[in-house]
Amino acid sequence: MSSTTATARLLCAFTPYGTSRAIASNSKLTLLRGIHDAAHATRRCPTLVVHRAPAPPRARIQRRTFSVSRTTLAALAQRPPAHHTVLLAYPSPSALHEEAEEEEADEPEVDFVPPEEAKIEITDRAAEQLRAVAQRQGNPDVALRISVESGGCHGYQYKMDLAKSRELDDYVFTHPTIRPSNIVVDAVSMALLKGSMVDFATELIGSSFRIMDNPQAKGGSCGCGVSWELKV
Repeated sequence: MSSTTATARLLCAFTPYGTSRAIASNSKLTLLRGIHDAAHATRRCPTLVVHRAPAPPRARIQRRTFSVSRTTLAALAQRPPAHHTVLLAYPSPSALHEEAEEEEADEPEVDFVPPEEAKIEITDRAAEQLRAVAQRQGNPDVALRISVESGGCHGYQYKMDLAKSRELDDYVFTHPTIRPSNIVVDAVSMALLKGSMVDFATELIGSSFRIMDNPQAKGGSCGCGVSWELKV
């Protein structure tokens, strides 16, 4: 028998019955108080365990690469600065009438465009190019001839070439400050070109003069920039 057990039995033997009950009651009371205090502490400082649901995987954002053609960039680019040209010469109605009589009878009569309506704009780069051409050829009278012909994808098309001579029915224009920069337009084409702008564009496929913002042209012209449809 262990000493602890013997001691306990001796205490029970010499301890009065009432005293034993009192000790047992005190022990239970102490135990209950301990349980109560522990429960009270738990209520005051509860331990919360939060279980978070796993976050859904993020959707991968696909980066799209947009390619823009040079034609689109040109359309989105700011309109190049232009100037009203100076009208140097224009045909007279009598000269047009005489020329019409000399032509075949089935040819339509030319509509005379008065000088106040015969307006053409030109960009600085187009005028600089015309001046460079005149200097290379050593001829200040060389000009860019612009005409309108039937044909193309939309019914009409522009035709441009260099001219060293002028006709009686020509309208002659030039840049107000950059000279020589001559432009000639025949009387028939003038009615279809008035209010247009002459520009010079440099692209990968080459450089060329072009007509822009023609008030007589219907929107949605051909991608070549030469063929166009007449407004009705």
